[in-house]
Amino acid sequence: MPLTRPSPTARAAALVASACLVLSGCTGQDSNDPSDGKSPEEVMELAKKTLDETSGVDIDLTGDLPDGVTGLSAATGVGTHDPLAFEGTASVTAGFSLKVDVIAGEDEVWIAFPGQDFSKADPGDYGAPNPAALFATEGGISDLLVRTEGLERGEDVRGGDNNEETFTEYTGTVAADVVENVIPSATGGDFEVSYLVSSDGELSEAEITGEFYPDSDEMTYTIDLDNYGTEKDITAP
Repeated sequence: MPLTRPSPTARAAALVASACLVLSGCTGQDSNDPSDGKSPEEVMELAKKTLDETSGVDIDLTGDLPDGVTGLSAATGVGTHDPLAFEGTASVTAGFSLKVDVIAGEDEVWIAFPGQDFSKADPGDYGAPNPAALFATEGGISDLLVRTEGLERGEDVRGGDNNEETFTEYTGTVAADVVENVIPSATGGDFEVSYLVSSDGELSEAEITGEFYPDSDEMTYTIDLDNYGTEKDITAP
């Protein structure tokens, strides 16, 4: 039986199909591509929605304050949405570092100094925000995402346990009057921001750089978010 050679068109189609299988990119459904064909703005909208709708999330906020500045240098704990609350620790730097236990609701904050009971406090007295407000769907961390100007997609990076997750970097700028909803002392002009968003649409890290405290050098706050879907019953002490 004579052999029939495929036509040039058929051979070209086969090569394209093979390339698609190797590159996993022809359909726009690359499972390792966090943007999945979305624009940077659409990715930020998804990341905001994902953060706003989660029951709770672990947060680790850090910042290296300029010399002579009194303000929030760290906060670690769990934030929830229903109700809006936070439980964990916070560190305030004022020439020295002071770490306190914190329980916060939408309108009230309690702190406990080492060896003492909880008592109500105004975080503004320490140059710090209400940590529960960081998780507000309006004016919280998630609002920064959709109010970022000049969004650009950066590189894909690997991370997570055993480097099995893919994250994509996005950069842009956020106006000071938006940042001050998260860190009330924010001042000056625009702030440079960098976000890492997972393939599941979860904001994993946000870096915000600018003049957070009047008449001081620029600094960077880094906010790491993990364990989306955490459930924790946070109640007043």
